[in-house]
Amino acid sequence: MVIVMGPEATGNDLASILALVEAAGVEAFVSRGVQRTIVGLVGDVTQLDQGNLRGMPGVRDVVRVSTPYKLVSRENHPERSTVHVGGVPIGPDTVTLIAGPCAVETPQQTLEAALMARKAGATLLRGGAFKPRTSPYAFQGLGEAGLRILAEVREETGLPVVTEVVDAHDVDLVASYADMLQVGTRNAQNFALLQAVGAAGRPVMLKRGMSATIEEWLMAAEYIAQRGNLDIVLCERGIRTFETATRNTLDVSAVPVAQRLSHLPVIVDPSHSGGHRDLVLPLTRAAIGAGADGVIIDVHAHPEQALVDGPQALVDGDLELLAGVMRDFPPLLGRTPAGTLTA
Repeated sequence: MVIVMGPEATGNDLASILALVEAAGVEAFVSRGVQRTIVGLVGDVTQLDQGNLRGMPGVRDVVRVSTPYKLVSRENHPERSTVHVGGVPIGPDTVTLIAGPCAVETPQQTLEAALMARKAGATLLRGGAFKPRTSPYAFQGLGEAGLRILAEVREETGLPVVTEVVDAHDVDLVASYADMLQVGTRNAQNFALLQAVGAAGRPVMLKRGMSATIEEWLMAAEYIAQRGNLDIVLCERGIRTFETATRNTLDVSAVPVAQRLSHLPVIVDPSHSGGHRDLVLPLTRAAIGAGADGVIIDVHAHPEQALVDGPQALVDGDLELLAGVMRDFPPLLGRTPAGTLTA
């Protein structure tokens, strides 16, 4: 069961609800979003009367939820949500471009990539200061030095920062620099990390695990929501299949399926799914056509020198085409490119 509080609800209204449900032996989890607060109830809720709950001050609605992911379920919140990151919307009315270097290498490289991304219509800057890598000998990122570079580039370009956190112990550090925390595919079921980012007070981008079902993906989001954070964006980044022609297999169908099951925004990563520069634009068109709320794309001024994922990074000529896609495709679907709202 989920209790949806109205925007007028006070702290005392919420406290009265919590006292009532806890007296009934039911566990309550409070999640606060930008526009609403919801209370998820876990346990034997049969002794709680929905009518009585609805009549309590500050309560907007009471919903019985049959899915195991109660807080992020569309049953709980029929209308799809919009998440704001540094004032930039990600949701059903817009298509948001997040772009930048896969890894922060130097101040100059990061600034060059950010300026390229902004020129293409990006309103959020991606960049990895911590890089989980398959090989222990590969570049692992600059750590806090990389976070400082991102903060400096944000100051110069005005682009809010999206960056990955890979360890629960680093969440507070990364949150002190970033506007949005990213949980990557390798950590999509790192439950301690999911709980930590849920309590960090920052919007979260949750990438789908490379072998995760959609239900497992949504259950991972539930871990974040259960710690009080409903500002979650789901990211389909390709799954592991038998196919080797692409780096991963982009599951385009996951976009409308996840949007049907959950109220959370859903974006697509065409860079890590395709793994090749020439596939990024076609996959971007496919993602927008399938209804994605945004895309996250790798950009590098000199990809031949990149320490991470150079073959999939877009360069200047590609970005001109990307700008056209981001300008022309969303209006065909009744949407607004997010960049036009912040220009």
